[in-house]
Amino acid sequence: MLLSVILALFLPCAGMTLIFIVYIFLLCYAARRHPQTSALTKPPAQNGLSCAELEKLPVTTGKDLVLGTECAVCLDDVEPEQRARILPGCNHGFHLKCADTWLSKNPVCPVCRNKLDAGFFVPPEPNPC
Repeated sequence: MLLSVILALFLPCAGMTLIFIVYIFLLCYAARRHPQTSALTKPPAQNGLSCAELEKLPVTTGKDLVLGTECAVCLDDVEPEQRARILPGCNHGFHLKCADTWLSKNPVCPVCRNKLDAGFFVPPEPNPC
């Protein structure tokens, strides 16, 4: 009776320990065999706009915003006397600091996800006439 109780407690613990050791061994083997395909590596971050590109975007005041005065980044209203940034292509407006912070990390409009491509930052060619 005592032997059967000891075996009933020992065998499951020994079996689980053996399975755990085999699992750890397989993880180490896989990590050594394929180090470049680790699932724990973070994908490279998408770069936003540079400071030079941000300076080329139009700046206005809150009273000149056409598509509403709510800043989609901070969810606060852009007051008429505050400086605001208007994104070319979609004309959405934001607080200047909010837009610069967002665009330095993500080169897309926070409202419509319109991508700000390189064409917005190239000055137009002069007319040869």
